[in-house]
Amino acid sequence: MKYFSKMKGATRSPPPVGRSEILWSWIGAFFGIAPVAYLNYNLFAQSDLVFIIGSFGASAVLVYGAIRSPLAQPRNLIGGHVISAIIGVAAYKLFPNLMWLASPLAVATAIAAMHATRTLHPPGGATALIAVIGSDKIHALGYLYAIVPVGLGVLIMLIVALLVNNIPKNRRYPEFWF
Repeated sequence: MKYFSKMKGATRSPPPVGRSEILWSWIGAFFGIAPVAYLNYNLFAQSDLVFIIGSFGASAVLVYGAIRSPLAQPRNLIGGHVISAIIGVAAYKLFPNLMWLASPLAVATAIAAMHATRTLHPPGGATALIAVIGSDKIHALGYLYAIVPVGLGVLIMLIVALLVNNIPKNRRYPEFWF
């Protein structure tokens, strides 16, 4: 019974955020994803490069909507994604014909590595998984996946986060770098 009682939760939901916070989160997410999407669909559409991946959407929630979270800080954003990308590619290369094994191996190892390096960023788990289950274009990138789209994409999102999140007087980003 004690085990199941832990599932009730320990605190109440946080209070709602104000309209200004919602607006700035929207502006940040729009202008953070826009350049990455533009590059993907206009400059790289005819190439073998992919510039946008699904985990960037989850990162946008953190770096534009939960800017004070330790999980949203630059160290976590960049380190979590890049480390996870490398691990995901390695898992795919080790077990290309055993996707059922490569998938959990990539995610679990990425989480462990992010913990060990103090770069925990939940979207990193998706970045590792995308390296395994992604398209032929993703697989063809190999370890370049960790640089483009992952490294360069999150660097663009970080620059936008630094610019947009510091416009309003009541917002500050980042809380810490290292």
